Amino acid sequence: MNPILLDTHAAIWGADGRLTAAVTKVVDAAAERGELLISPVSAWEIGLLVRKGRLTLAMGLQDYVRALFTRRGVVTATLTPQIAVTAVTLSGRLHDDPADRLLIATAASYGAQFVTRDKRIRDYAKATRQLRCIAC
Repeated sequence: MNPILLDTHAAIWGADGRLTAAVTKVVDAAAERGELLISPVSAWEIGLLVRKGRLTLAMGLQDYVRALFTRRGVVTATLTPQIAVTAVTLSGRLHDDPADRLLIATAASYGAQFVTRDKRIRDYAKATRQLRCIAC
């Protein structure tokens, strides 16, 4: 078992076909196994991006999120109280972005590799070894 959790931008890029071929292969394989995770936190972040004018969608927000989370092989990651507490208590040096912290804690909880372009998160993963990342 090797689940994959997509960072919000990776989920958007994946839906738009903008991930690299290598990352697409890993994501597609996880989807085939039913181990491609997307967190509800990403739905919230997408909504914020749309509200702030930083993301334009070809459809309504609700429809976009529904389509994203119902793609073949996607599993909605559960956001549990334990994940919320872990997000607050992550060890090591990490910025205070609550969405990133929740996503990192979710990946750790599921034992998932985290697909992200965020260098700060990838550096955190290397320094703490609490998280495995795939750069996209």
